[in-house]
Amino acid sequence: MKEPEIPENEDLRLRSVRQLGLLDSLPQESYDNITTLASEICGTSVALLTILDKEIQWFKSKKGLGADQTGRDVSFCGHAILEPNKVFEVDNALEDSRFADNPLVLNEETHFRSYAGVPILDNKGLPLGTLCVINKTPKKLNIHQKRSLIALGKQVEILYDYHLQNSRLKKVQSRQLENNKILREFAGNVSHDLKMPLANMIITSDIVKAKYASVLDEKGKEYLDYIKNSGLKLSEYITGLLEYYSEVGTKASEVKEFFLNDLLEDTIDLLHIDANCDIRLPEENLKIRGNRAGLGQIMMNLISNSLKYNTAEEIVIEIDCSEENNFYYFSVTDNGIGIPEEKLDQIFDLFTVIEVDGTPGERGHGIGLSTVQKLVDTMNGEISVKSVLNQGTTFNFSLSKPN
Repeated sequence: MKEPEIPENEDLRLRSVRQLGLLDSLPQESYDNITTLASEICGTSVALLTILDKEIQWFKSKKGLGADQTGRDVSFCGHAILEPNKVFEVDNALEDSRFADNPLVLNEETHFRSYAGVPILDNKGLPLGTLCVINKTPKKLNIHQKRSLIALGKQVEILYDYHLQNSRLKKVQSRQLENNKILREFAGNVSHDLKMPLANMIITSDIVKAKYASVLDEKGKEYLDYIKNSGLKLSEYITGLLEYYSEVGTKASEVKEFFLNDLLEDTIDLLHIDANCDIRLPEENLKIRGNRAGLGQIMMNLISNSLKYNTAEEIVIEIDCSEENNFYYFSVTDNGIGIPEEKLDQIFDLFTVIEVDGTPGERGHGIGLSTVQKLVDTMNGEISVKSVLNQGTTFNFSLSKPN
């Protein structure tokens, strides 16, 4: 008997097997259906879906065999994975020097005589195991049976990939739930330990300035204003962080029906727009079905940025919306100072602040547009930006209609 050789990439292959996470898992109908089909199409008494670990071959699915695993040293599949892109076939094991004295061939219970196996590969081309058919009498598959076995093997690879992606998503979800729990606790601590002292500092600076105005020179008043403004900026920064990491602020589960222009008018009222600003709402007051709070937060951030980074004598902000198939499409265009072309692909990154001349005293924290990106992603949409320096910026984004 000839034991199967160890592949050159064995360490990487074993790592991929462990990442798959199916060793010793319970039977699953989706895999059992494939081994049943393989057995019936190929006309064999046994069909196996094997995963080759370091020393054993384990059967994720089996038909016509009682054992859950065998040693890798006696496996036919150990030979099959050495040629990952071919069907490995043995017509008569008793006439093959590699298997004539193999225990699986000589044992009366297993009595293997013919074998055909197609390697199951991961997305990097590493063989995880095989889909194989085995008969207790000599047999050679015809061309149609081989093609069917290969096709079924491809379906296994798709199922493995789905399983792997699903496992990763579950791990991410678990981490996010844990992070949300920690962040909620953090939010409570921040509100108490940081925001209250900041509020006291801001109020105290106003009190000192009012009470001691007669004894303060202009420089002293400037210092008090600086303390107050710094406190306000820091408070705004903390609020932005809490909104960004807020679990409630990013959920798209709350679906309502509302009119877009009504939402926009409410948003504009909150921003206290100056008289030199012309905000043009969509001509059609479109009825939206979706997450009103999420869309409101997106519009609040985009309109606020259009106001903040704008030095025009008359600020013009134009908002448009349309619907098509399963999406709503929005645009927010301004005549502001614009964004340098080389910076456009960075503006949605958290804490990224784009320095642009022409807006003295206006400097963001790099949180607002990250929040917008996060909200758009949560509502199964996409966002993009176009901008020309000293001419203006347009944000286009889509939101998926809820089912």
